[in-house]
Amino acid sequence: MTKTYNISRITSLFSFLGLLAATGVVSAQDLATVESNPAPEAVHGMAMHGEPKYPEGFSHFDHINAEAPKGGTLRMAVVANGFDSFNPFVIRGVAAAGVNNYLYDTLLEYSADEPFSMYGLIAESLETPEDRSYVTYNLRKSARFQDGEPITAEDVKFSFETLTTKGHPFYRNYYADVSKITVESPHRIRFDFQQTSNRELPLILGQMPILPAHYWEDREFGKNGLTPPLGSGAYRVDSFEAGRSIIYERLEDYWAKDLAVRKGRFNFDNIRYDYYTDDTVALEAFKAGSFDFRVETSAKNWATAYSGDKFDDGTIIKEAIEHHRPTGMQGFVFNTRKQIFSDPKVREALTYAFDFEWTNKNLFYGQYARTNSYFENSDLASSGLPSGRELEILEKYRDQLGEDIFTKPFEAPATDGKQGLRGNLRTAMELLRSAGYEVRDGKMVHAETGNPLKFEVLLFQKTFERVVLPFKNNLARLGIDVSVRLVDSNQYVQRVREFDYDMITQAIGQSDSPGNEQREYWHSSTVSANGSRNYAGVNDPVVDELVDLVIQAPDREELVQRTRALDRVLLQGHYVVPHWHLAKDRVAYWSHLKHPEKTPKNGTDLDDWWAEP
Repeated sequence: MTKTYNISRITSLFSFLGLLAATGVVSAQDLATVESNPAPEAVHGMAMHGEPKYPEGFSHFDHINAEAPKGGTLRMAVVANGFDSFNPFVIRGVAAAGVNNYLYDTLLEYSADEPFSMYGLIAESLETPEDRSYVTYNLRKSARFQDGEPITAEDVKFSFETLTTKGHPFYRNYYADVSKITVESPHRIRFDFQQTSNRELPLILGQMPILPAHYWEDREFGKNGLTPPLGSGAYRVDSFEAGRSIIYERLEDYWAKDLAVRKGRFNFDNIRYDYYTDDTVALEAFKAGSFDFRVETSAKNWATAYSGDKFDDGTIIKEAIEHHRPTGMQGFVFNTRKQIFSDPKVREALTYAFDFEWTNKNLFYGQYARTNSYFENSDLASSGLPSGRELEILEKYRDQLGEDIFTKPFEAPATDGKQGLRGNLRTAMELLRSAGYEVRDGKMVHAETGNPLKFEVLLFQKTFERVVLPFKNNLARLGIDVSVRLVDSNQYVQRVREFDYDMITQAIGQSDSPGNEQREYWHSSTVSANGSRNYAGVNDPVVDELVDLVIQAPDREELVQRTRALDRVLLQGHYVVPHWHLAKDRVAYWSHLKHPEKTPKNGTDLDDWWAEP
């Protein structure tokens, strides 16, 4: 049907242009241009670079057990102070766990075993020209919301306009290059773009959750509180206890259950989340059988807490599942909006006070590796000195970059040499002196203003105090006064949204195909946008240009080189004190849960698991 429609439309267009050419309104050259750029063919899926792995008509993703049985209940725990909203798309409130994932479908679905490929879900197919200056989505006529109403192009338009005007600022930045939306028919919608260099847009628009326009017609978006919303996904809200628990129920008549991108997925009849305010209590509840699955983030717990009869006899399974996704950057993040952290020399000096080797040995049982890249565990990570194409990219900015970026490979400070921590603290002292600081009466102060160098580390996880306190003690040896403030998760979220902190611990995740989200992390346009993920307040014209270059990368090799250049500039900016990474998912689960034999490159995904009948 789609091809017939396209051929008819093209034939009519050529006939019309031929008439105009004959009358002199359109030149023969213009007509030749149109003939050399025919309308794009509708495709079932698309890769960011190259061709997608799965052909048209594929039955299911390779890493899925297509015969996985349906049934059972998956019980999960959330360590937080509850929830007060079912709307995950706005900056206000704390949304219940699972709302976005289980209630809403998107135009396209991603493949977990490719760098960045998307396949049709609500959209049966998409059309985009070679320059990707626009994209047209052809919606499935079978696509339905949970009340039985069809999903139409008007719903897609409504979703885009609502999310970018009333939703979280992230959406406005993420889709900033969309210039025009045209509803061509009830099941066909076109997005035009301001520039042709943003090749990712046809794919990331496909990630947009589709909202029902008819449902929100007489409701105010963002103020529905704890009224369960209408979605189109595989689950609906079955019941909840405000702030304490929520249960999702799988829909037997889910419209997409037999599609290739859904086969073998979303297998549990019910998914329940219970909220705990303390992680230690949650761990004990897991071992007692109160819930079924746990991702362990504490190396100490992993080494010491997962033992006993239930682990010995296989009732509970402990498994470290290897993955091949970028681990991103976790670290102490400096808020450079604050005057005390505005000087990169000060930021660099403080990195020398973090003793990773001691921390890894004494707190983490040697489980981690030091992070030296924002794109760690991938070919996107910079290393050594820049060369080849990466050096060529950086040469353009040589006058704006420090010479170290060309002559000194970045490596996070280590304490395993002869000098150890003492040598690192001497280096830190030298850097602080060059930044205008000196020690008076045992306190590090600015030589001109006399203002002390002191700051606060904001936390919401009590378990992280054991990492921060040794760092605090090392800084005290430099005369730097550090306080640690522990707040509840809701207060933490609000303060981070408003950039009301000096330093936080934060994990900045990355994909294998970085693109528009880099604006949200690093671009100067997000420095003052409350709720953005520019936690460090990066405000650098070179970074801005490199982010644009990453977004505009024409092929995979160029993407790799441009990302390495961005990585190197961010590292030399000393926006974080790098922590550590692990290329495994540490999971524990009760033995009635089963998962596919093959793990995709992106790692563990519970939506692919099932319960033994």
